[in-house]
Amino acid sequence: MVLNSTQSPTVKSPREIDLMRKAGHIVADTLNILRDAAKPGMTSAQLDEIAGREIRGRGGIPSFLGYQGFPGHICTSFNTEVVHGIPGPRKIKDGDILSIDCGAIYDGYHGDSAITFAIGDIPDQAKDLIEDTRQSLIACIDAARSGNGLWDLTTAIRDYAEPRGYSMVRGYGGHGIGTQMHENPWIPNNVADFDSTGRRGLRRFRLRPGVTIALEPMLTLGGWQTVVEEDDWTVSTADGSLSAHWEHTIVVTEDGPEVLTSRTGKP
Repeated sequence: MVLNSTQSPTVKSPREIDLMRKAGHIVADTLNILRDAAKPGMTSAQLDEIAGREIRGRGGIPSFLGYQGFPGHICTSFNTEVVHGIPGPRKIKDGDILSIDCGAIYDGYHGDSAITFAIGDIPDQAKDLIEDTRQSLIACIDAARSGNGLWDLTTAIRDYAEPRGYSMVRGYGGHGIGTQMHENPWIPNNVADFDSTGRRGLRRFRLRPGVTIALEPMLTLGGWQTVVEEDDWTVSTADGSLSAHWEHTIVVTEDGPEVLTSRTGKP
């Protein structure tokens, strides 16, 4: 989805934020269940079936299923796949790193979150990639304060990730969220995207209380370049390097950011 960078994000009312909080709880609970369920020998299609059942069983509607033709309840991206992987017959193997992106609608409002985790034993470098991507999300969330701009969010990711040797993919990033899964503004993961044609207006945005956004750093062990696979959905690293993706939906408040998709007791 292409967002119009000249439009301002909508400020949500307390009632709307509460509905998004409920949607976020559905997403968080579903991701906890999927992480526990993912085992070698399972297919990503089986995880997708579990996701659909859990979202609906909690009173939600899957956000992703049918969105611009997407065929799954969740996105499942393995190893060198960055985002938007389609669940299917691929079997989970020991040594995989798996990203699951999940969205749910509750009473017309969306929640959106993603996690990356290991299946069995993985090299230390891959463990560090997963944890450092999560930490870059935490840094980005901490920067989501009233008066700050989108630039502050993106540089928070850069300032954590770049000194540790990671690349931040270009062309993909966070977004506003509410009654639509993707609302304005688009939030680049790579500072270079602020100067791309048609996106210079992003520098003008300032966060204020009631703004709801989904923040989602995507880091790689190699370069920032990506390719879209033949299924027209799955985005992979161009150089075949490992990648990781973490995401939370948050609301900006007078007292700082509140995570609406917090996974209690989980990293």
